[in-house]
Amino acid sequence: MSKPFPNIPEFTGLYKPSRVECEIYDLEIEGDLPAEINGIFYQVSPDSYYPPMAGRDIFFNGDGLVSAFHFDKGHVRLRRRYVHTDRLMAQRREGRSLNGVYRNVYTNDQLAADNNTTANTTVLFHGGVLLSMKEDALPYALDPLTLETRGIYDFGGQVKSATFTAHPKVDPDNGDLLCFAYEAKGDGSPDIAYFEIDQHGKLKNEIWIKAPYAAMIHDFAVTEKHVIFPLIPLTVDVERMKHGGQHFQWQPDLPQLFGVLPRNGSAENVRWFEGPANGFQGHTLNAFEEDGKIYVDMPVTDGNVFYFFPQADGSVPPGESLISRMKRWIFDLSSTSNYVEPLPLTDFPCEFPRCDERYTGKRYRHGFVLAFDPSLPFDNSLGARPFQFFNQLAHIDVESGDCDVWFPGDAQCFQEPIFVPRSKDSAEGDGYVIALLNHLHGDNTELVVLDSLQMSAGPLARIKIPFRMRMSLHGNWTPAESLPGLCFNLNNA
Repeated sequence: MSKPFPNIPEFTGLYKPSRVECEIYDLEIEGDLPAEINGIFYQVSPDSYYPPMAGRDIFFNGDGLVSAFHFDKGHVRLRRRYVHTDRLMAQRREGRSLNGVYRNVYTNDQLAADNNTTANTTVLFHGGVLLSMKEDALPYALDPLTLETRGIYDFGGQVKSATFTAHPKVDPDNGDLLCFAYEAKGDGSPDIAYFEIDQHGKLKNEIWIKAPYAAMIHDFAVTEKHVIFPLIPLTVDVERMKHGGQHFQWQPDLPQLFGVLPRNGSAENVRWFEGPANGFQGHTLNAFEEDGKIYVDMPVTDGNVFYFFPQADGSVPPGESLISRMKRWIFDLSSTSNYVEPLPLTDFPCEFPRCDERYTGKRYRHGFVLAFDPSLPFDNSLGARPFQFFNQLAHIDVESGDCDVWFPGDAQCFQEPIFVPRSKDSAEGDGYVIALLNHLHGDNTELVVLDSLQMSAGPLARIKIPFRMRMSLHGNWTPAESLPGLCFNLNNA
């Protein structure tokens, strides 16, 4: 490759592409890794294989690079492979990037693949395959052990939407995959499709609705009877895209919009609630319903988090001016008002929330988040803090308001955590929190394992990764017993 990556924040430091595909048979571990943690932690990062065609790009446009951390009786094995998307294979044939502005096919090279997805946002095992997903297209299926790409996955022709979520949920009662698509009939369409797919891959339920306008719906929430779609005020304009513009544009005048749909309903049953304007509600922690009210907990920021999707005049708020809190939205289905003002659950910035997923859609109290405390020490020799900088790992009790946090040091920050129950029948929130820890001075990364009930005590184990992993987006845990058809042990090559 003769062309270097650009020397800009999106391609340096934490965001420098690693381009590392590997298999490390037995990773070095410092501390005592609990032997009962058995399964695979799958995660994916946008990791550009080639320098951007236009000379610059955003982090989210990188090619999907999947990591699988195999935990087995106190040992950890790492395998990493790129998802062989049509887009990546076209680039490899030409030996260069063929793609322009993020999610804008009108700016691609004529040799680019028709399918523009990078499959780079999350990975989840379901129905015998590992799904690698990005919300602009259908997922790709991978072999869950070798990570070899099997191809575009439409669930045997059952899912006919143009897109698919990168934030599906699993119903803890029956293993169904609860999922959706926005811009479901193509770029700029206001159509939303909701699907329920059983653990064997059979489509059980499908509902199509129309939103008031086309906008980003990055995540959603589910309860036992409803699904909730948060429309972020990042709207889509195909004409803007045809003139080389961004897929999304921030509209500060628009409210935070929520579509509430009964899981056994139809398009006529959706109800739209509004919250304050100029708010960014990206990821959901959990949701539940009681006595005709739906409770949705999620981090909310009072402005545009994504500086790379400015408003029409090109302006973006300074990052330090934004305030983010975990907030609770209460949608009263018996009320005649469609306006909702969220209630704060924390007084500190947080993001990338995860719950004990045995309680998805149910009343709960334990959440795990990345948090930021600007008063804690930071090594100023590193310059400005990078985008997505979180210097604490936190356990939140949403009922009592108590928080238990761990601060790793003045030159470290975290990637998204996951929660692993101590056992199948352990109490809610009793288990382990696992997260990648970035070292800003070094070229290495650690996977840290903490006791979820003693977070401030720090890691039980630090799993050493002998190279720097680029900032990732999301991942999921699959217990070993869910992979019965695989030869799951470190003695199997």
